[in-house]
Amino acid sequence: MKKVSIVGSGNVGTNAAFYIAEKRVADVLLVDVIEGLAEGKSLDLMEAAPIRGYDIGIRGSSSIEDIRGSEVVVIAAGKVRLPGMRREDVLEENTQIVAPICEDIARFASDAIVIVVTEPVDALTHFTMKKTGFKREKVMGVAGVLDSVRLRYFISRKLGVSPLDVTAMVLAGHHDYMMPVFQYCRVAGIPITELLPKKELNDLRKQVRNAGGEIVSYLKTGSAFYAPAASVAEMVEVIVRDKKRILSVPAYLQGEYGIDGICLGVTILLGAQGVERIFELRLTEEQTSALKYSASVLEEMQKKMLKTWGLN
Repeated sequence: MKKVSIVGSGNVGTNAAFYIAEKRVADVLLVDVIEGLAEGKSLDLMEAAPIRGYDIGIRGSSSIEDIRGSEVVVIAAGKVRLPGMRREDVLEENTQIVAPICEDIARFASDAIVIVVTEPVDALTHFTMKKTGFKREKVMGVAGVLDSVRLRYFISRKLGVSPLDVTAMVLAGHHDYMMPVFQYCRVAGIPITELLPKKELNDLRKQVRNAGGEIVSYLKTGSAFYAPAASVAEMVEVIVRDKKRILSVPAYLQGEYGIDGICLGVTILLGAQGVERIFELRLTEEQTSALKYSASVLEEMQKKMLKTWGLN
């Protein structure tokens, strides 16, 4: 059985372990710096196994060395934003948390593919790639999958149809300028642009951009975790089982869309080798402009962060 390690045993990490277990994808190691937290949560998850019907192993540890032999390592440690905060408001603190984790991944799991969940995802995906020294194919963020699945739900609710019949695509950064690409969003194969007028598409754009913030405003002391965890599990399954899925993720660009040297949400082919291909989709002039504007917002943040850490 292959092994997946999740660093950070909070709500996202623990639920990701649960979803991976229910998919029977791999054995899971939960790691946390708080003594006993990962061990307790993993034991609780294993005690649910006879009812939930999974027979993979879930183990907890406070020693990062135990990630050795992992096929995938998920970075889910860090602070979450609170009401009124932007994702970038936790950048400095979370970079401090992620930095030693990256060093440990490079030391103990150098063959692993890394999925970054910690906010702000785009910036910390870039940081993780630079800090580990891994090739761009091996490091990606969870945001594009998460944003797209949220849009799928909003479309299904708007039309009163099953979300299982909806496919959706969201590109650009995981911030206020994320970009739903409606000509590639479909319901049972029908383009969403044929089912909804422009005004309602604009409403959907606002909804998906505010989705995370809306949940934060309700919870008050935390942020979303079920949908992010499900998105992690989806990506882990694709990698471990080499399912060759086309998904949106924050990935490092080297000239695609005329953008170079930053991490940005794009459409990729995901498989056992990680980011196996980046697709440059045909976009309208307005969408191309929006993508590049989103990139410019992220570029400033990412370059400043890397300069601070001497990783340019």
